[in-house]
Formats: sequence, structure tokens, C-alpha cells
Amino acid sequence: MEAMNQFLAAANAILWNDYVLYVLLGTGIVFTFRSGFSQYRSLTHGFSVVRGKYDHPDDPGAINHFQALSAALSATVGLGNIGGVALAIALGGPGAVFWMWVIGLFGMATKLVEVTLSMLYRNIDNPGNPHGGPMWVVAEGLKLKGPGWAKLGRVIGVIFCLTTLIMCMTGGNMFQAWNVGEITQAYFGIPSIVCGVVLVIVVGTAILGGITRIGAIAGRLVPGMLALYLIAALAVVAVNFDQIPAMFATIIRGAFGPLEASGAFIGGTFGYAFLFGMKRALFSSEAGMGSSPIAHSAAKTKEPVREGIVAGLEPFIDTIVVCTLTSLVILSTGVWQRSAEATLASDTGFMQTEVGQWTLDNNTLGARTEGRWTANQQVFVLFNGDDNPVSGNQLHQINGLIVEGEGDALAVQWGSVSSSATPTLHDGGIYASYVGATLTARAFDTVLPGLGKWLITIAVWLFAVSTMISWSYYGEQSMVFLAGDRSVLPYKFVYCSLILVATAGLLRTDVELDNLSSFGSGVMLIANLPIMWIFGGQAIRAYKDYIHRFDSGKVGDDHEPPSLNDLISGKDVL
Repeated sequence: MEAMNQFLAAANAILWNDYVLYVLLGTGIVFTFRSGFSQYRSLTHGFSVVRGKYDHPDDPGAINHFQALSAALSATVGLGNIGGVALAIALGGPGAVFWMWVIGLFGMATKLVEVTLSMLYRNIDNPGNPHGGPMWVVAEGLKLKGPGWAKLGRVIGVIFCLTTLIMCMTGGNMFQAWNVGEITQAYFGIPSIVCGVVLVIVVGTAILGGITRIGAIAGRLVPGMLALYLIAALAVVAVNFDQIPAMFATIIRGAFGPLEASGAFIGGTFGYAFLFGMKRALFSSEAGMGSSPIAHSAAKTKEPVREGIVAGLEPFIDTIVVCTLTSLVILSTGVWQRSAEATLASDTGFMQTEVGQWTLDNNTLGARTEGRWTANQQVFVLFNGDDNPVSGNQLHQINGLIVEGEGDALAVQWGSVSSSATPTLHDGGIYASYVGATLTARAFDTVLPGLGKWLITIAVWLFAVSTMISWSYYGEQSMVFLAGDRSVLPYKFVYCSLILVATAGLLRTDVELDNLSSFGSGVMLIANLPIMWIFGGQAIRAYKDYIHRFDSGKVGDDHEPPSLNDLISGKDVL
């Protein structure tokens, strides 16, 4: 297992190289200009399409535009919006938020192209159960070039499906279940495996009904969970309303220049603000990965471009709206630059453990300013050492784990750090470590104690369930491409069984699942990028033709929008 982890870590370093991300960003920029800034159409015409003005029961497909968008959003809006944004700010500073906005806007054009292509090449032999995605695009598209090209298209399609299955089983399923189990057990003492059993029942019931049931559930679940989270976030921002001008000033300043260290924040440079903001936006929206086109391909429509325009709303909702509000919660409450919660003993210093390696020489834990320390809690101390390219100064962290000492006393088990010279303490403060979602929860707790615990737990459950049911469909369509319809039921059984594996504590999920899901998503990205570049011109031409017909009045509102109840339930296309 260790050898596999080392191989996957090395492979992921290549797959998720910064230059790959730059290519993905460049793809969004190119398609933005080639489409004439299609973002405008997504934000105007796209909302009309989602509202149901163009839905028709006789069009090929299984679900309406609203349900297709909800199903795709349920896979992208998830734990990354809670924990990933917090990580980006903690590492890159507030300037990362600005670059999230930029990448999110360009990602709208990327989504337009990849979804339009999947709609153009989707298989509608059974109009009520269509199949689509990058695997069908490359297989059917290259088949038109000749027999030899057809074989290559099939091979690329198979590779994409295999990596999609890796991602759906790990990042889209087991990692979600594991997080639910861990957070629920930590906050409420409910065993993780019990959470797993509940998830199997909920997810199994949803996915056994196919895309029609998944679309119906997503149509109700996604708006509800987004509303819950956004209302809570807006309430926190409203309490700190006077901080908004300063927040935006800090975001802009950090986006184009270095930010000085403050409290727990060790400082950030322009380069790393850009890098972490870009990574968060790309990971969060899944633009370019080729996953969400699989869900959109189930939409009922006779106009392929129409669903591509709807898909452009995904990065806007996921990154521009949800990620931004998470950012504002963290920034307005000041938890990203919080003060130390205890102080080291005055005689504490560094001792050398081996050449170039250092640790603290005092394990004593000072009294906490608010509340109490608990065993297994993580903390850190700031020190001055070698130049730090991330912070633009010489500040670093040395991490520690609180352990039980003699009697009832608690002590800190400090890790080791590298430094060419003897490190020196920065301020002597001991900081509680809040990583990812825990930092967001801490931000909510500063406004109303206990809110973070309940809100984050509920959000994790809702976001995880929605992500799991959507990714199950992505895997299902991959199995159809690989082995036909008969493979779907056995696949669903395995999918649900892995939920129990993840919550039973049988894997070091923080290592294996992260490596596997990163590998799967990385190869998906590498496989999908050439498909977009090879066939993207077709999507752009189809888009411009549709917009020309729309502007000339040849494509108009066919009927009044349905009631919200019919739209959400999908009755408008039954």
C-alpha cells in the first residue's frame, strides 16, 4: 500500500502540475473570446431556460433543464466550498478570493463548450434515457474520421471512463462518506459506521431510481441546502457589515501584492494568492474535468447549445456566489488572522534533532484564554527560519499535537521543521489549528457559539449526499459505455458497499482516498482537455448559430414558465 501511495503521489505531482492548471485557465480564456463572452448569455438567457420557458415533454431527454443543472451542481457544490475556500485563504491570503472570481468567470465558457459538445454527440437511441459525456464525444467524433480513428476514440473513451470510476468511487463517494462519519462522530459521538448505514439507505434509494429520481431529488435538495448555507453566511456577514469595505480592500490588495503577517496568518505573496485562488476555483467548479457534461446530457431539449448555456451558470453559482460568501464569513470574523490562545514558557527555544532538523525543547502547554484544551487537538507555533516563498518573509509554522501527560496534565508533542540555521520564535504564542471546514465552523461560532457545529454538520451531510448521488450517475454512465446497461445494477451495489468500507475505518482515508481521487480527476482532466481543443470549434459554431437564431427571433419563448412546483418536480416535462 505504501508503494502505491508513493506512486500515486508522484503521478499526482505531474497531473496537477501548475502548468496543467495554466493550460486549463488558458482554455477558458480562449473559449471566452471565441464565443464573444458567452458568460453574458448564461447570466441572461440561461436563467430563462432554467426557469422552464423552453421545456417540452416531446424533446429527447429524461429531466428538465432545472433538474439537470441541480444534478450537476450537487456534484460540484460540496465540501470544497466549505473547507477548500478556508484552505485557500489560510495559504494564499485574502487575495486568493479575487482570483477565484476571475477563474470562475472564465470557467463559465469552459463549461459551455464541454457541455455543448456532449449534447451534440450524446446517444439518444432511447430518447427517454440518453447517454452523453466526453467518452461519447471522442468515440463518435473520431469515428467520423475513419476506422483507425474510431479505435483511438474508443481507447480514449475507455481511459476517461476508467478514471471517472476511480474518482466516483473515491472522491465522489468514499471520501464524502468518510467526512460525514468523522465529523458526526467528533461532534456528536455517533459511531462513523452508523452514519455509513444511514448513507447507504439514503443514497441507495436515490440512485436505484436512475437519473429521473436523481434529478427529482437534486431539484429539491440543491436549492434547499444552498438556501440554508447562504442565509447563515449572509447573517454572519450582516453582523459584521461594517467590515465589508475593509474586506474588499484587503482582497484587492492581496490579489496584486504581498500581505504582511498578522496573528495566525503568516503572510502571502501575489503568486501564491493567484495559485491557490486558481486551484480552488478550478477544483470547486470542475470546469474542464468532463464530469458535469454527463449529467447535463440527460436534459430534455432539441437544442444542444441551450443546455451548454445553462451549464455556464455552474461556476457562477458554485464559485462566484457560494465560495465568495464562505470567504466573506472567514474574512469578516477575522478568524484567518486570529490571536494566539496560549503562550509558551519564556525559556522555550529550539533544539536540533539532526542536521538541519529542529523541534521545540519544551512540551508544556499554557492555559487557554477561552475554553480548555483537549487531547488530540492540533496546535501550532510561529517561528523565523529560512526564506518562505509562500509568505514572502521568513515566517513558518511548527505543528504540534496535544497529548495526555502525567496525571490530568496535557502536553504538546511537537513535530520537527527544517532550517539551515537555528530557528527563533516569532511571538511565543500557541495557536489552535483550524484546518479546512473547521476554520469555517470557527468563523460561524464567533458570531453565535455552537452555530458552526450544527451548520457545518448539517451542510456536510447535505453536500455529501448530493455529491454522492450525482457522482454515482457519472460512474453509471461510464459503466454503460464500457460494458452496457447490464453492468449498471452490479455497479450500484458495489458503489453502496464502498460507503460502508469508508465509514468502518478500514482505510487510512486521508491518504489513500485523496491520492486515488486526485489521480482519477487528474487523468480525467488530461483526457478531456484535448477533446475540448479538438472538437471545441464545433461547439463554438453551434453556439453562434443558436445565438443568431435567438437574436433574430427564430428561437423564442414557446410558453409561459411552469409553476415552481412543476419545475422542481419535473412535472412540466412529463
